[in-house]
Amino acid sequence: MARILNCLLLLLACLGTSIQAKDQDVSRWPLQDNGLNKVVEWDHYSFQINNQRIFIFSGEFHYWRIPVPELWRDILEKIKAAGFTAFAFYSSWAYHAPNNATIDFTTGAHDITPIFSLAKELGLYIIVRPGPYVNAEASAGGFPLWLTTGDYGTLRNNDTRYTKAWTPYFTKMSEITSKYQVTDGHNSIVYQIENEYGNQWESSASLRVPNETAIHYMELLEANARANGITIPLTANDPNMNSHSWGSDWSNEGGNVDVAGVDSYPSCWTCDLSQCTSTNGAYVPFQVMDYYSYFEESSPNLPSFMPEFQGGSYNPWGGPEGGCPEDIGDDFANLFYRWNIGQRVTAMSLYMLFGGTNWGAIAAPVTASSYDYSAPISEDRSIGSKYHETKLLALFTRSARDLTMTDLIGNGTQYTDNAAVKAFELKNPETSAGFYATFHTNTSLATNEAFHLKVNTSAGLLTIPKHASSIRLNGHQSKIIVTDFAFGEKKLLYSTAEVLTYTVFDKTPTLVLWVPTGESAEFSIKGGKSGSVKKCQGCSSVQFYKENGGLTASLTQGKGSTVLDVDGARVVVLDRTSAYEFWAPALTDDPLVPETKAVLVQGPYLVRGAKLTGSKLAITGDIVNATTLEVFAPKAVKSVTWNGKSVKTKSTEYGSLKASLDAPESIKLPSFSSWKAKDSLPERFADYDDSGAAWVDANHMTTLNPRTPTYLPVLYADQYGFHNGVRLWRGYFNGTATGAFINVQGGSAFGWSAWLNGVFLGSYLGDANTAQANLTLSFANATVNKKAPNVLLVVHDDTGHDETTGALNPRGIFDASLTGSTSGFTHWRLAGNAGGESNIDPVRGAWNEGGLTGERVGWHLPDFDDSAWKTASSSKNSKGKSILSFEGATVRFFRTTIDLSLPSEHDISISFVLSTPSGTTNLYRAQLFVNGYQYGRYNPHIGNQVVYPVPVGILDYTGKNTIAVAVWAQSEEGAKIGVEWRVDYAAESSLDVASSKTGALRPRWSEERKKYA
Repeated sequence: MARILNCLLLLLACLGTSIQAKDQDVSRWPLQDNGLNKVVEWDHYSFQINNQRIFIFSGEFHYWRIPVPELWRDILEKIKAAGFTAFAFYSSWAYHAPNNATIDFTTGAHDITPIFSLAKELGLYIIVRPGPYVNAEASAGGFPLWLTTGDYGTLRNNDTRYTKAWTPYFTKMSEITSKYQVTDGHNSIVYQIENEYGNQWESSASLRVPNETAIHYMELLEANARANGITIPLTANDPNMNSHSWGSDWSNEGGNVDVAGVDSYPSCWTCDLSQCTSTNGAYVPFQVMDYYSYFEESSPNLPSFMPEFQGGSYNPWGGPEGGCPEDIGDDFANLFYRWNIGQRVTAMSLYMLFGGTNWGAIAAPVTASSYDYSAPISEDRSIGSKYHETKLLALFTRSARDLTMTDLIGNGTQYTDNAAVKAFELKNPETSAGFYATFHTNTSLATNEAFHLKVNTSAGLLTIPKHASSIRLNGHQSKIIVTDFAFGEKKLLYSTAEVLTYTVFDKTPTLVLWVPTGESAEFSIKGGKSGSVKKCQGCSSVQFYKENGGLTASLTQGKGSTVLDVDGARVVVLDRTSAYEFWAPALTDDPLVPETKAVLVQGPYLVRGAKLTGSKLAITGDIVNATTLEVFAPKAVKSVTWNGKSVKTKSTEYGSLKASLDAPESIKLPSFSSWKAKDSLPERFADYDDSGAAWVDANHMTTLNPRTPTYLPVLYADQYGFHNGVRLWRGYFNGTATGAFINVQGGSAFGWSAWLNGVFLGSYLGDANTAQANLTLSFANATVNKKAPNVLLVVHDDTGHDETTGALNPRGIFDASLTGSTSGFTHWRLAGNAGGESNIDPVRGAWNEGGLTGERVGWHLPDFDDSAWKTASSSKNSKGKSILSFEGATVRFFRTTIDLSLPSEHDISISFVLSTPSGTTNLYRAQLFVNGYQYGRYNPHIGNQVVYPVPVGILDYTGKNTIAVAVWAQSEEGAKIGVEWRVDYAAESSLDVASSKTGALRPRWSEERKKYA
């Protein structure tokens, strides 16, 4: 009976083949191009570049979130090392245009040309995404904040005012990119127009009533790109599978791009799971989505392209400390990225691959200071299990050439002998290579399921494994089982272990397979006649069988690696732990990495690259502890260097070279010593002189902002050129009054406080989900002057501007009325960052400073003279942490300087940690400044982030560093705050930013700042 059932199941699988046979008519899918070049082409299957099909596995990083150009190499080398063929980046209009008269692509990290040069050097294609709107959980979605006043229309349309605003920026981005296109031998392959702009239709996409305004807007952007030298394909990304915009397969209405794709975040895109119930329905962990049907309907003649696929989730204000890796960690990477392959996706870019930091005021109100995004490369630039899990698949897609052209033959549980497991059968119509993507039938389950798989091979229908016990899906896991997989001149008939990669040395292939630790592996090589065990580390039950016209090997792999020889072909079998430490550095700048242009390396924390010159192999990378370096390379290699230093190697009997690498030296940071402190809120007193350069009259009686003022004059801060951080409003009135009603908008998690003639009245403390708040303030505890003017000071911060249609939501005072008075306020004065939008720090940029006295005068900057300041009230706990404290409701600036002398030839990551001592008030806000850069917002009342990574280059590892903390007490209790720093990791490394000349990134204080007091 079992044999009959097995035959029936095989027949069902075979019937699946006949059902989908029409898809194997390759002539149905001719290659297309944009009419400007044939360097980049595409069809139903995949992109093709320079006549070679490619699986585009990409990931996003934002240079403006790590404003140290010397560290862009670090991020891109880690992307390359993981096996990706490309990366994507949003550029930022806001970063490059601090005001509407400036476009800066030259100063410091504003010069993006090193990104293009590094891509060429390292061998990575680039997906360029210039906006002008990018979203990115950035303030106003990446729009410059001078755009948010209403003077430029409602935005993201064909309004001539808006068009005039974006044209200089977009023109410059197009001009720069035009010099680095793959059509001219560089690496930019596509150019995205706008972002998640699914607005081609007036209402439902199914009705296909064109939105002429949106179409005209897209056409304006496309025309600008073409007029400024962009010849590569133009792309667009639908925000979800409902909008069907800008794809020529769906409609021939105007505005269509060359290749349209769709973004998808199947898990919750935020650590606040309650927000993720709209687009995809109720959130169910590890529940997948049907993309195959979408692409067949929406873009059957195009490659299945995901310009954004979920790489992680952002952590909102009030979210869990450290984010939510349990939902989108290494299991997520294992299952969802393989699911996409089962859905025939051949181009996807993870958002984010490196998140970075919301330093300054980059973030929109949805996120805090961190943009770690639970990405494979963490905010502190470290790599862990999620990076390695992603690497296992990325290296496979780089080497699996046949995966770039497949038909979906069938899917379902008929492929297995366990109804809890289903498979998707993909088949290359030209080579007959097969790929069976296997999953739990219900992917939200995490059971341990054993099964056998029915596969259709060149040797006929087989049930595998035949000799090993079973294949397993243990937990939230999936596997891609290959058949008729070519590696060099040989072919893998099948393998129940997943393919990691392969290379060809001296015309002989080395195939690398992996299985989860303790599981069995079975593979069969066509034409194989004999096999032998060359190394058995952690392996057991190794057996060879002659069958199916070749040789089958079966074993169980514990922790370690096994090396087998099958008719001269070397097969390395790794368990997951060993696979995490396995690398395939390229010997070429070709992103596709031909099979003869890579070596294999086991052991180090990171292998950044390799270069072969004659008999010398130079390997670069990082080690965080003592390890064994093992190298598989051509026989001609006689010597190996690690980061430029020769290492003593020994040959193994299976043809590798081994050497020992010593642990890096330990790093100890000096403790903070004395702090200086000064009050930073003199503006609360009535006798403060606000006639200086820092202040403007808030006297506008009209605004073009769509939010009609309920109070005049208009008290919207952006109207007066102050866009970021803390703003100070001084409202004057004469005569008696008993109180005031004040209504302020600042975005989620914002706060505000008020003083009358120097006396504290009260604070709105802030809430993670509240963007606008009012208070009725009593003047009972203050002295109201009957003859002299009275001054009400309102201090408010904001957490960035809202995204999409909310970008125009103003920041400032909505209502301000006095009680017990008939005259009201006579006038208002406003201060923000020193000099407003016309005086932005050209290096640090528009987001960095707000309106506190200390910020305006530059107390946070290197070389400011604080010798006249008093020593701060501070103490140290048992671990050496500084505890800074003061009493009363005010803002206090703390400063210290500290010298660092960290070793060269090391990559060292440092984070600051802010905390509130047990038993003390948390009713305060704090900002951390490091050498003039605002690198942390700490709001303990709201909760969320306490760790703030600060990169080398912002920190001077070989000189003096200025650390400042601005603490805003929102109650009369004052504040106590703990400040310390730590080493996140220290690696002996080929990356040596500490020795680089990064001083230009840290401009010093100047006398000019005094006038903004």
